[in-house]
Amino acid sequence: MIQFAWSWMFLLLPLPLLVRLLWPSARAVRDVSLTVPFYAAFATLAAPPMRAGGAWWRVAGLFLVWLLVLVAAARPQRLGDVDSLPVTGRDLMLAVDLSGSMEMPDLELNGKQATRLQVVQAVAGDFIARRAGDRVGLILFGKRAYVQTPLTFDRATTRAMLDEAEIGLAGKETAIGDAIAVAIKHLRDVPQASRVLVLLTDGANTAGELTPAQAAGLAAQYHVRIYTIGVGADTMDVGALMGGQSFNGLTRKRMINPSADLDEKLLKHIADRTGGRYFRARDSAGLEDVYRALDQLEPSARADEIIRPVAELYYWPLAAGFGVGMALAGWRVTRQRVTAGAMS
Repeated sequence: MIQFAWSWMFLLLPLPLLVRLLWPSARAVRDVSLTVPFYAAFATLAAPPMRAGGAWWRVAGLFLVWLLVLVAAARPQRLGDVDSLPVTGRDLMLAVDLSGSMEMPDLELNGKQATRLQVVQAVAGDFIARRAGDRVGLILFGKRAYVQTPLTFDRATTRAMLDEAEIGLAGKETAIGDAIAVAIKHLRDVPQASRVLVLLTDGANTAGELTPAQAAGLAAQYHVRIYTIGVGADTMDVGALMGGQSFNGLTRKRMINPSADLDEKLLKHIADRTGGRYFRARDSAGLEDVYRALDQLEPSARADEIIRPVAELYYWPLAAGFGVGMALAGWRVTRQRVTAGAMS
């Protein structure tokens, strides 16, 4: 479909005719000092020969140039098919703990032993990929918290940044309060109903300028819903991990709780204070269940965004007008040269 963005430009179509009718013609100069009786005959001889209809041909060419210029000025556009973006209206920040304890190999991934961070990268990466239509940002925190990717529709980049994260990149300690504060800073200007933070950690707050309780209060003030996730197994066989064996040739079992430092009371308080929810992920399957539950977050009310590709076409009539104008100018120059040669 073709349309003109500035169709009112066609109102200028009769402008050359109006100029011709309203502009005063040049006054003939009559006070000459020398009168030549045979001037009329001389003018007839000197005038270049004109073929029948030549004047109308030039007028038609000039009018065509003017018409093409107006068509270009009216901005012709080709409209593509109407499409809608799957906008759900959610602006979601994902805060991931990179402290030293995330290196604990107490989980399994695809049947193999894996660290907590490796499982989070795999499961949370799939979660990010499913957030079609949402803007997703990534915060990494340890002793410090910083934004790895701001809120963006480019989920592939956000997932790549998560996959490239490494233990200790932000320090070995855990600054939960600072991570929440950084998220609030980037969510406070988005629509109130769509401010969501998913915070994943495996320990307790051990660093930072702001306590988690203070940060939760600020989040509630700015209407940021926080969904907290405590990750880590409840039991772990250290004997099997270290390769120890008993006298009977059997592996000696030494069971410990690798999640003893997880402050579940704090994470529940943060979630309850902000209108969110606390989840406990004891294995990769549990973490997948958590993210499936998060997929059911109620979207904020926002109309679907309708898009229609538009391609500008002004350069085609503009180029055609330039070509016709150059042809007219070339024809005039050639005709003058031929006339001058005939007179000489």
